[in-house]
Amino acid sequence: MDIKHRENDSRGMFFVEDEKGIYAELTYTKKPGDILTIDHTEVRPELEGQGIATKLLAHSVDFARENKYKIDPLCPFAEVQFDRNESYQDVRA
Repeated sequence: MDIKHRENDSRGMFFVEDEKGIYAELTYTKKPGDILTIDHTEVRPELEGQGIATKLLAHSVDFARENKYKIDPLCPFAEVQFDRNESYQDVRA
């Protein structure tokens, strides 16, 4: 899976696409203090349950670690995954 990244001054997203366009995305807002607030995670309904959103979240955590960001997991999916995954706590805001 080729996870792509796009961002501007205040927002960003990690996503995967196919010939029909984007089929999964995780979006975030940049906040003061080097915090990324994950506000939305979505996967095309027919592809749900395959771990795609989990891979996007893991990729965002790696990105945060590499770039010295903290993550505020606002979206319900991200919040549950942060609560379940002890290894993400080092980047939790």
